[in-house]
Amino acid sequence: MLKRANRYWRVLATGFSFVLFAVGGLLLRVTVFPVMNLLIWERQLRISAARRVIRLAFRGFVGCMRWLGVLNYEISGLERLERQGLLILANHPTLIDTVFLMAFVKRADCIVKDRLWDNPFTRGPVSAAGYISNDRGSGLIEDCISSLRRGSNLIVFPEGTRTDGDGQISLKRGAANIAVRSLSNVTPVVIRCLPPTLGKGSKWWQVPPVAAHFSIEVKEDIDVHEFLAKAGSEVLAARHLTAHLQDYFRKESQGYAAA
Repeated sequence: MLKRANRYWRVLATGFSFVLFAVGGLLLRVTVFPVMNLLIWERQLRISAARRVIRLAFRGFVGCMRWLGVLNYEISGLERLERQGLLILANHPTLIDTVFLMAFVKRADCIVKDRLWDNPFTRGPVSAAGYISNDRGSGLIEDCISSLRRGSNLIVFPEGTRTDGDGQISLKRGAANIAVRSLSNVTPVVIRCLPPTLGKGSKWWQVPPVAAHFSIEVKEDIDVHEFLAKAGSEVLAARHLTAHLQDYFRKESQGYAAA
């Protein structure tokens, strides 16, 4: 009886969390960011301020979800994110991975799906923060490289979308191209969630039997220069780096599941 009551509560709390997220985005759009536009005239300073606001808002959001009993989490290696100009590559098992990372990464930039620019609840934050739109075509990689050179910490999910329901990770080559062309070492972040929740194809009300536990681990950097030295060209280096990262994230995810 208690287990059933707890599960019903987590369904309600999850629904409330999604409403809170939407309302919060709308409130930022109509209250906080217009004031910033009036007070901060220099664009880059305004973007930096907006990103700080979003980081604090996301930190409060994940804290609220934990307080409601929807999930709990642990983070290790957070000190590695205190640097600037990081290329952070992460696997993508759940819907809220981006929220988690942006809640704890300072000066965070990210690639945002085009539809979020038209969503009334997310348009304000993504526009104010100057995030990178994924509809830039051939200019997308150059935008990412420029972001890194400005000292932003760029968060990229190399899969391009959430991991398939079978757990098989399949990486696209775009993230490796960014690393190779910008000569940026990769800071891998491994996100694990047990029991699985908010995965690709699942509905928000399909909560697991117990509260999901998120483990977020910031790993040691992967040296991109070694791949360039061995491959001899950017094209081959990006191909080899993609294969390496795919094997890396697969092993890390499977190892946790087995444990």
